[in-house]
Formats: sequence, structure tokens, C-alpha cells
Amino acid sequence: MALSVGMLAPIAWRTPPEHYGPWERVTSLLTEGLVRRGVAVTLFATADSVTEAQLDAIVPHGYGTDPSMDGRVWEALHVAHAITRSDEFDIVHNQLDWLPLAFRDQWRAPMVTTVHGFSGPAILPAYAAASSAFVSISDSDRSSELAYAATVHHGVDTAELPLMLDPDDYLVSFGRIHPDKGTAQAIEIARHAGRRLVICGIVHDQEYFASEVEPHIDGDRVEFRGSVGPAERALVLRNAAALLHPIAFDEPFGLSVVEAMMCGTPVIAYRRGSMAEIIDEGVTGRTVTTLAEAIAAVDEVTALDRRRVHDRAAARFGVERMVDDYLRVYEHVLTRGS
Repeated sequence: MALSVGMLAPIAWRTPPEHYGPWERVTSLLTEGLVRRGVAVTLFATADSVTEAQLDAIVPHGYGTDPSMDGRVWEALHVAHAITRSDEFDIVHNQLDWLPLAFRDQWRAPMVTTVHGFSGPAILPAYAAASSAFVSISDSDRSSELAYAATVHHGVDTAELPLMLDPDDYLVSFGRIHPDKGTAQAIEIARHAGRRLVICGIVHDQEYFASEVEPHIDGDRVEFRGSVGPAERALVLRNAAALLHPIAFDEPFGLSVVEAMMCGTPVIAYRRGSMAEIIDEGVTGRTVTTLAEAIAAVDEVTALDRRRVHDRAAARFGVERMVDDYLRVYEHVLTRGS
């Protein structure tokens, strides 16, 4: 009999998202990969989600697209509905952060939780009290207060992100517009390096955008495209000479970093969080600690062998590797419980 999995997706956005939504994107990639392997997956997600799995939804659409929706209310209803069906599955895979963990005694199947990143130490009590097996998305993002079943790096679909050997000369900053992501620093790096910059991302801090980013947008040296969908994302990333990722926080993973590398586009990132874990120095990019180091690295990084960048990314971050890793986690959890 096929393994049965209840996949509990986030509901801020559709699965997969039309634009922004990294948690939903990873949930979709894993779900579709499991279905290809013959796993019977029921995806608990928004009603407009697109999947080859069985879709079960009580949330009409992502609350991130509808200001009239209270995300806390809809997440509670979403979780409560999944609980009522949990005895139908061998495994429930929680991609929804801490809320499902608070109902440990109500679930009727063993749970695996992907910890997509801690919003702060205040949520740790929910994790500490849970009976779920935890999966970190990088070794750097592990909490010393929790035990983990595994680290599983995100995987991306190589078909969606084709290799480009002859890119344009612009640099790209890809991610939400927020001080954490260093969009203003990317503008400075590109300016000092004498390169055009294309910025893509949802504006998460309007004041920061208005004061630190928007004044530099001229449609020529600095171009802002906003939040882009999968097709344009691939086009922008694969045609860039390099991705700039001067983050100001300890990022748990960095999906755009891996997506860029899959296209053959090397990366310059500040050495924080998972960046040293994800980037192979001198092969897929460089990690730096200062603005001056980032500027100095541009010519070196844009000269890297793009086929080698792609090949390393495909070996380390392909979606099928992620599916393999999670199947091993499921097997471990089920064996432990038997």
C-alpha cells in the first residue's frame, strides 16, 4: 500500500504561489515530487491551489491577497480541518510553523514539521512542547533547545530554471524589499561596480522602500520590476551576471540564491546565516562581510564558470534530492514509532 501523507501548507498565498511565497513554493515542489514517486498526498492548502495531489481546502484564497481576511482565524480553521482527517494518513507533514504544534494531543498521525525559520525565541515553547519530528532547512538555523530528525536543504526544479551560458551584464537583487534583505546595499554595490541593477521583490517595508530604494530607481541604472511570477523570475535570474544578496540578518536558507545558481548565475552574499553553507566558495559564488568586499568580488564572481555553477547547484539542490531526503525522514519517523 502506498505511503499516505497529509501535507499541511501555509495559506498566506496559493500553493504554488503566483508571485511571492517561498514556504508555499517549497511545499508545492515537495508535494508534486512525492506524487511522482507514487505517494498518496492530500494537500491542505487554499482552494485556488494547483496540484496533482488531492486538494482539500476550506480557505478560499491566500489571506496575503485579501486584507479582509484575518490570517490567524483562517489558519486556525485550516489546522482544525486537517486534524479531523489526520487519522487517514501515515504521516502529517506540517509546513505551517508553530500553530499545528499547539494541538499535539489532537493529531492522529505522527507529524513531521519543516522549520522554515524562527520568527523569534518567543515561539520556542510551542516547539518544545510538541511531539513532532523537526526538520531544519539548514544546519545554521538549528536551535540548541530542540532535537532534529534531519536537515533537508530546499530543492528547486531544474526545468523551471534553465542554464544560461551567455547572460547580460546586469546584476540582480531578488527578494522582499526590506532592510533584512539589503536592497539598498545592493544598489550601492552595483553603483560602485559600474553595473546596472534589476530589483525584483514584494515591498515588505514601505518606508524603507520610499527612503532608501525608490529615489535610486531610474529605469536605466536601477530598474524595479516588483514581485514577479515564475516565468519572469527565471528570465531575470538566468540573464543576470550575478545575484547580489547582502543580507542583514541570519537567513535560514535563501531560496533565490539557489534558484540563481541553478540558472548558472553566481552569487555574492554577506556571510550570515546559511550563506556559507549554501554557497561553495569560488565555485558558485563568494561570501563577504563588508560592502567593500562585495564590490571587489563582482568582477571575480561574474567570471566564474556558469556551467559549473549550475552543475553544483543541480547536484546539491535539485528537487528530487529533496524528495529523497524527506522520504528518508518519513521512514525514520514511522520506524521509530512502530
